[in-house]
Amino acid sequence: MHCAVPYRYLPMEITVETGKSLGLTADEYQRILDVLGRTPTYTELGIFSVMWSEHCSYKNSILQLKTLPRSGGRLLVEAGQENAGVVDMGGGYGVAFKIESHNHPSAVEPFQGAATGVGGILRDIFTMGARPIAALNSLRFGEPDTERTKYLVRGVVEGISHYGNCFGVPTVGGEVYFDRCYTDNPLVNAMAVGVVHTSHMTSATAGGVGNKVFIMGSSTGRDGIHGASLLASREFDEQTENMRPTVQVGDPFAEKLLLEATLELIQAGVVYGMQDMGAAGISCSTSEMSEKGGVGMRINLDKVPLREADMSAYEIMLSESQERMLVVVHAGKEEQAAAICQAWDVPFTEIGVVTDDGLLTIVKNNITEASIPAASLVLGGGAPVYVREQREPEYLSLTRKPTDRGLPLSQQECTEALYRLLAAPTITSKRWLYEQYDSQVGTNTMQRSGGDAAVIRIKELPGKAVAVSTDCNSRFVYLNPYVGGAIAVAEAARNCVCVGALPVAITNCLNFGNPYDPEVYWQFAEAIRGMGDMCRKLDTPVTGGNVSFHNESQHNAIYPTPVIGMLGIIDDVDKTVGARFVAEGSTAVLVGWQTEELGGSEYQKTIRGRLLGDAPKLDMDNEVKLQRFILESIQSGTVTSAHDCSDGGFLIALTEMTFGGIGINGTFPVDHTAGHIFGEAQSRIIVEVASASVQSFTNRAAELGIPTMVIGTTGGTRMVIDQLVDESIEDLRNAFETSLPSILEHSYEVDQA
Repeated sequence: MHCAVPYRYLPMEITVETGKSLGLTADEYQRILDVLGRTPTYTELGIFSVMWSEHCSYKNSILQLKTLPRSGGRLLVEAGQENAGVVDMGGGYGVAFKIESHNHPSAVEPFQGAATGVGGILRDIFTMGARPIAALNSLRFGEPDTERTKYLVRGVVEGISHYGNCFGVPTVGGEVYFDRCYTDNPLVNAMAVGVVHTSHMTSATAGGVGNKVFIMGSSTGRDGIHGASLLASREFDEQTENMRPTVQVGDPFAEKLLLEATLELIQAGVVYGMQDMGAAGISCSTSEMSEKGGVGMRINLDKVPLREADMSAYEIMLSESQERMLVVVHAGKEEQAAAICQAWDVPFTEIGVVTDDGLLTIVKNNITEASIPAASLVLGGGAPVYVREQREPEYLSLTRKPTDRGLPLSQQECTEALYRLLAAPTITSKRWLYEQYDSQVGTNTMQRSGGDAAVIRIKELPGKAVAVSTDCNSRFVYLNPYVGGAIAVAEAARNCVCVGALPVAITNCLNFGNPYDPEVYWQFAEAIRGMGDMCRKLDTPVTGGNVSFHNESQHNAIYPTPVIGMLGIIDDVDKTVGARFVAEGSTAVLVGWQTEELGGSEYQKTIRGRLLGDAPKLDMDNEVKLQRFILESIQSGTVTSAHDCSDGGFLIALTEMTFGGIGINGTFPVDHTAGHIFGEAQSRIIVEVASASVQSFTNRAAELGIPTMVIGTTGGTRMVIDQLVDESIEDLRNAFETSLPSILEHSYEVDQA
């Protein structure tokens, strides 16, 4: 059996050991023999290795993912059916959105890893026929006291800003956490949002026997080979630095042209189906589109535009070069499609044809390099699906020790803790990062950093907007995966509610360690169970997303981090609010259930230097009740600003509300323990209400069974609360704004010197 690959890739003989070297197990190798009825070629083995990797097949996660609510509500496509989820906005328009990870590439090469993460998620959006209108991110790094972390932060932020700014999409929001467990393995999760007319939605499906198959966009090189099967499906070790060639290289200017050509092709009606070439490149797009349409493809690799000489079939099929699409064109419309691409200066090359045999047939130099049943390569077809062992982690027997709420804090103790928390890397202002992102390009951004969620205008639907947020407190998930998973959904929804948006759907990026570790898999299953239960309560189905396993190294395993991307709908843009006080003489009210909860809090980490206890309690019914009441109050005009109590607890949230320049004088009528002041109890929102409306507001809350606590009156330039704190807003804001730049910029200057 002949296999035309360079000698450096050609083993003397294809064996089970060859399969293991490509990340396949012995059982999976035998399964390939059974599927083919013969020994695979090396190219075929490479295709199976990437398509059966966790990154592409979800073989270790799909059974858990299927327990999530994946349809209903306003969804226009069921989860996992297309490149991105789409939510009905009315008026003939939908909003496409999705989040994915690029963790491992970013750890190896932070600039290109983060940049191509942005590029990949944008392609998922416009491949649906949607024009991207916003990008977000969720980032996790080690503590910024090491040069490696500073290097990663700078590289990732530069990569995100470079790609988004050059492409022309506003980066409008996100979150950044710093914890020691992410030192070796940072998390870089990228989210994108787009608008599509429902008549112009396209599908990642091949069909129409005889229809021509085209590759559109950039030429194919050796970058990214085995990015899916090896880089994204293994832990980091001493070989990590040798894996730089598996990281893709992006070109945002080429992607911008690709975007415009893609949308014009779709709107012209010449496209039968289309899929971007992300993980596993041509292997993935050809096999998935074929399987979905119940057809086959015959691909001639001699026609694939290459940017490097002597590339083998194996290399071409596994390359993850960026800015490429696979397009099936309606018969008779090939010249029209080519003319559109030529007008945008986007290469458009015929490389194959749709067949009726269900086979993915790959030819090079007139030699058949691969002939594989397309269905055998993909999820739902022949790709393996596993049920993994679960076991509650042993560490929980140590962390579940009860946490004391602390003695009442003096004003000095409270003030010192407040300043330390405002300067803590996870809480402190991320302005240093987000000011590198262009948040206004496209002129749709209504609110970026002034609220708990970003707000983006939908120009096609005057008066309407969407709110988007990303959220996950991974310390809560570590301490209690079920509750932590539920809190991630609840807080992402709460963020949207706090700007006046109705939460309608989520996308998720599930970042975990090794799924073959029973303790990790238990974390994974429990987090999904919590997410699912909270989604059902909120009626926010899951549109899709991404699973990223193997996020660990020889030194650190990350906290389980199921990041939630939440989409909320705003029917009247004039009824949105921010998270800063807007008027003097208003009343600040704490709405929700005030309890002492120090477990997993930033106070516990920063002040006490440990992580113990349980995640904060969450009553899902109370959470839903609170969110509906706050949304009702914003839409009626009663609430003029709102801020979720999250990282750092009540006093941090209240302090942040003064950063618009209006102070507060008030009281906190509970015991002044650390658990009350800085604890991170759930289902609490601080709101600003006109003083004349306070009584009716609190009466309405009482009718619904929701506790309220009047804090005080807005005004002045100081924050004065009881005997807890009496500080100028300027001093507090200075502590909040200067911490991260002082760490990162000082180090940069030292490095340059």
